[in-house]
Amino acid sequence: MSEYKLKKTKMEDKVVGAYKKIEDGVVNTYKSIEDGVVKTYKNIEDKFVEKFLDKEE
Repeated sequence: MSEYKLKKTKMEDKVVGAYKKIEDGVVNTYKSIEDGVVKTYKNIEDKFVEKFLDKEE
C-alpha cells in the first residue's frame, strides 16, 4: 500500500506562518528577559567582588 499525506493548502501555510510569528515573538521576548536577568546578576556579582574581595597574589 502506498504512503499518503495531506496536500498542503494556502490556509495551512497561513496558520503555520502565524504560529511561527507568535512563537518567534515569545522566544525573542524570553531571550531578552533572560539576557537582562543575567546582565543584572553579573553586575551585582562584579560589585560584590569589587567591594568585599581582594585578589590573592
